[in-house]
Amino acid sequence: MLIGTIEDWKNAYARGASPADLLEPQRQACEAGDTAWISIASAAQLRAQIEALATLEQAVGREQLPLYGVPFAVKDNIDVAGFRTTAACEAFAYVAQKDAFAVQRLRNAGAIVLGKTNLDQFATGLVGTRSPYGVVPNTFDPVLVSGGSSSGSASVVARGLVPFALSTDTAGSGRIPAGFNQIVGLKPTPGAVSGTGLVPACRTLDCIGVLACTVADSARVMALMEGLDADDAYSRPRPMAPAHKPLAQLRVATPAGRKLSASYEAAFADFSAQLQAQTAQLQDIPFDPLFEVAELLYQGPWVAERVVGARSIYEGQPGKMLPVVRSVLDVAQRFSAADTFAAQYRLQELRQQAEKIWQQWDLLCVPTAPRHPRIDEVLAEPIAVNSEMGVYTNFVNLLGWSAIAIPASRLPDGLPFGITLIAPGWCEPDLVRWATQLEQQAGLPAGVTGLRAVAGAAPVTWNVAAHGEMVKVAVVGAHLRGMPLNHELQSCGARLVEATHTSASYRLYALQGTVPPKPGLARVAAGAEGGAAIAVEVWEMPLAHFGRFVAGVPAPLGIGSVTLASGASCKGFICEGQALAQATDITDFGGWRAYCNSLR
Repeated sequence: MLIGTIEDWKNAYARGASPADLLEPQRQACEAGDTAWISIASAAQLRAQIEALATLEQAVGREQLPLYGVPFAVKDNIDVAGFRTTAACEAFAYVAQKDAFAVQRLRNAGAIVLGKTNLDQFATGLVGTRSPYGVVPNTFDPVLVSGGSSSGSASVVARGLVPFALSTDTAGSGRIPAGFNQIVGLKPTPGAVSGTGLVPACRTLDCIGVLACTVADSARVMALMEGLDADDAYSRPRPMAPAHKPLAQLRVATPAGRKLSASYEAAFADFSAQLQAQTAQLQDIPFDPLFEVAELLYQGPWVAERVVGARSIYEGQPGKMLPVVRSVLDVAQRFSAADTFAAQYRLQELRQQAEKIWQQWDLLCVPTAPRHPRIDEVLAEPIAVNSEMGVYTNFVNLLGWSAIAIPASRLPDGLPFGITLIAPGWCEPDLVRWATQLEQQAGLPAGVTGLRAVAGAAPVTWNVAAHGEMVKVAVVGAHLRGMPLNHELQSCGARLVEATHTSASYRLYALQGTVPPKPGLARVAAGAEGGAAIAVEVWEMPLAHFGRFVAGVPAPLGIGSVTLASGASCKGFICEGQALAQATDITDFGGWRAYCNSLR
């Protein structure tokens, strides 16, 4: 069995292993008696997927399959063609005829489904104990809860059976188990990932998320599976991201009046102190309007949405539903249609109050959960303990925000402690960058795998919506792929068109005192000798985003016109002549990347 990140799996294939070599032993390592699984791919199902992968590779090439042969698990309220979807209710189960939209996008990228994972029935719970297929124990201590509802997905990632798994997160169902099992849980903005093929809990709020060993892996998977789906009325395209702020400039708000266990409070205080030293400002603020939003989710008419998703069982065969889940859904009977509108009005008022937070603060940092309960404690008080778990998660989707849960530290007893970063909607790229830095500092392995995030992971290209006329921009230095400022292109919705060269009429200089280091491109005078072709990348971005990109270009650089080797001209980086007097001529290297490599 291979325990590794996505990059480890890719490297194994690069060294010559085949999917059949690696995936069958991986499948056999998944034991049928393991309560984290509801179903495991049969040998025939795995073989069929490997054959389909070979056909796909032949059609598009392995280089176009970023998840080639990488196994993953799918929470069993998300459809996978040929697998049963149970939502942890046998009476509800059916064999899916087609993949969920998100699953299909991952399979199109070369990924292989290893199995379907256990969950709190109909995704109703934050504890991982509400399933007729068995309680999923915590990875570190089987006496403790795994967290739910994505309990099985968290468990198989934390034990290294798969490098990532799909979760769903309506009230914290991906973030809570991530925190309890020392892995990463990325929850997107509602609508970023299509809900087609998902058994809904609350259709207006549900988010298909990612549980992974590292922040980089969670982002890589999220960027591949998100995107506009014409068949999902709640699907939305990713808009242009705002300009990124580095961690050192962030204003961070943390919750005042916290009611955490003693060990969690001490751990959060320690983490906050470290974060305060790294950011511009960190302060406790009242979370009152957020807590009132959270109460609407289970104490208001939104519970009726859960009835809609489970109606066939709740109304037709209520005895087939777990009593604790049925009691949660029974709350919907207290509310009338008038109550629903009144709650919508109140939510809108609270949303206006909550949005004011972002006028003063860039980021919320919260404990992922208030404490870590035991399984027997939850079984004795299933409603009360479960409700307590969502204090810092329940409000996020009702407000349309994004979040990522990451490991922060180990408690004195060796158990994990996690925090969650929360930002406005569509801020996943920023959350990932900040979380990556904090992940590196924590230096914790994923679950019990021993795997740690490696610095310098390739940047993720997010599916920013492109609208209207496009403009091509030639970049020559710090904006190249893999370079420190490439994210500025991506945040403007830019896509790589080609790697090419300028015409043989330019010289390249390493500028002094620029942070990060940057080159200056200068054209030689017409008819003069000494010019050369310089390596560039041509990117295409929406014209509507071009102005913001140009506004962020610092002196002595600017944007002008650059002639390419083909003879075509496009917009590109140029440099003021006065800055070149003290610069180092690096033309002979043929490009910025080659020069940087020479310094290493």
